[in-house]
Amino acid sequence: MSADAGVRDPRVTVLAGGLSHERDVSLRSGRRVAEALREAGCEVTVLDADAQLLPRLAADRPDVVWPVLHGAIGEDGALRDVLELLSLPFVGSRAAACRLAWDKPIAQSVAAAAGLRVPASIALPQATFRDLGAQPVLAAAADWAGFPLVVKPSRGGSALGVAVVGDVRDLARAVVDAFAYGDTAVVQEHVPGTEVAVSVVETAGQVLVLPAVEIVADGGSYDYAARYTAGATEFFVPARLPEDVAVRVADAARTAHEALGLRHLSRVDLIVTDAGEPVFLEANAAPGMTETSLLPQAAEAAGHGLDALYRGIVESALPSRPH
Repeated sequence: MSADAGVRDPRVTVLAGGLSHERDVSLRSGRRVAEALREAGCEVTVLDADAQLLPRLAADRPDVVWPVLHGAIGEDGALRDVLELLSLPFVGSRAAACRLAWDKPIAQSVAAAAGLRVPASIALPQATFRDLGAQPVLAAAADWAGFPLVVKPSRGGSALGVAVVGDVRDLARAVVDAFAYGDTAVVQEHVPGTEVAVSVVETAGQVLVLPAVEIVADGGSYDYAARYTAGATEFFVPARLPEDVAVRVADAARTAHEALGLRHLSRVDLIVTDAGEPVFLEANAAPGMTETSLLPQAAEAAGHGLDALYRGIVESALPSRPH
């Protein structure tokens, strides 16, 4: 039982796994969230996202569902729509906000409209290459962006399919690799600076902007291996930023979180230029929660125990709490 006499501890179903490219990360994230919630006194069940999920949820009717699913099933909004159809409260953003954040060009347009700087970028569907020819399109993109430039799938997470391209000879391969994760590739201006991630958490009726995490990958690129291999990346929490720049970075993260309509938790990825200006890259509606993930690192650096923080997030998702 909770500290409030007579109040039952929440029954939480954590969703982890799925069939996306990020299944292994999701399983690790789900396990960590479940462990923390159990430490906080919650009754926790962990389920995979498979054909048995909806019948089990309908039969069990947990107080709250926490989707810790990465990739399309966890972040494109479809699962959130289904949970709403079942009238099940859940942790995280509603479907419409997930769809905005999931599509990187759209998310950058929303962030720009909210006053944030974003990299110049173009979205190139596979059909464009088929209809106009790959070589002319790639040549035009290279002339426009210059080198180095960034190529990434328009949708996806964990840096899958992302490449920093320094030479025109590598551009075609980078685009093909991005197409392995979706039908549209983004060619984007490379913004030099300090890479940071800022997590935003809603608990006890408050919006908490956690300290920025500075990311220094040993190989120079914060790719999939660097994200999920312990020791492959050095993190500084809080980021090594002047105080006034740290404030601007926190403000930018909260602005993005609110402009995209995200709720409960998110992670905003930014580049801080040498002039101290935050540049919005993307927002994650289902941030990683593994032992090397950035939201847990930031929470612990700020003095928040993960068990209490995660329980507070769950309680924010209960129907009787503001959300």
